[in-house]
Amino acid sequence: MTLSSSPPPLELPPERISAFARARSLWQSAGMLALYVLLFIACSLLFPNFLSWYNMGSLAQLIIIVGIVSCGMLFCLAAADFDLSVGSVAAFSGIVAVVVVNHTNSVALGILGGLAAGAAVGLVNGFVVAALGINALIATLATMQIVRGLAYIASHNTSIGAIDTGGRFHILFGKAVLLHVPTPVWLMIGCFIVCGFLFHSTTFGRNTLAIGGNIEAARLAGVATARTKILVFTLQGTLAGLAGIVGASQSGLGDPHASIGLELQVIAACVLGGVSLTGGIGTILAVIAGTLIMGTVQNAMDLNGVDTNKQYLVSGGILLAAVLFDKLKQKWT
Repeated sequence: MTLSSSPPPLELPPERISAFARARSLWQSAGMLALYVLLFIACSLLFPNFLSWYNMGSLAQLIIIVGIVSCGMLFCLAAADFDLSVGSVAAFSGIVAVVVVNHTNSVALGILGGLAAGAAVGLVNGFVVAALGINALIATLATMQIVRGLAYIASHNTSIGAIDTGGRFHILFGKAVLLHVPTPVWLMIGCFIVCGFLFHSTTFGRNTLAIGGNIEAARLAGVATARTKILVFTLQGTLAGLAGIVGASQSGLGDPHASIGLELQVIAACVLGGVSLTGGIGTILAVIAGTLIMGTVQNAMDLNGVDTNKQYLVSGGILLAAVLFDKLKQKWT
């Protein structure tokens, strides 16, 4: 009796494999931007005032802080880490900037002080994670509490108004307009461009992705993993500080209660756009797409009069959906 051999496995021709690879690469790079276009069209049809100039300005204001901080979170997530302290850093940096402006009447010194405060916290985070080997969850959770406490102490648990005589601090990022577009929007676009260049076109960006993909392989390949991680967290802290300065300038206040929950919004925006929580995968287009989606959904809820408390449910649902999507994407790839 002759045993029949099992048929050989079906193999796709090389051109089909290449087509699938190109389609997958296109989806990873621009798929969520295409979905955002559909979301934008749907909102335009459903809400009569959505396309008004006033509402477009409101939408832009909604995404500025998240967009700036998400640029740094891209590097953290790509390196298989994350930073939970960004909300506290933003609040503390805004307070530092206002205090320095009030004491020196120098907007430039206030901005430098706020950026230095954010960079210092980022440097500490990077040292604790990379040099001491502490898990990023524990390290940044600790600094989140510590820095928020510093914000409360520095401000005596109350908002501090910027009292520079010419109102320059408030005008700089709050009321100034360039080519009919508020300067904070240009600042966010600049962050997208600079961080996109760093991430995709420099050794620093490639090393960040290599660490997230396989840190041991990156170390054996000669990547200075500890130094790269320290730089990643320092960049994240600096961008969080910049976001805090922008927020303080727009409101004219250094508020210790500002940016609570910012870290979750930023992580959700990145993951929703396609940045992997497990590291090694991410693009600046993913950050832009996720930021736009998060901001547009919130803007649509505002237009529809959705209660603020219910918006928390939607935001949490988006975060959960983003994490589930990231999990499914890992299985598909």
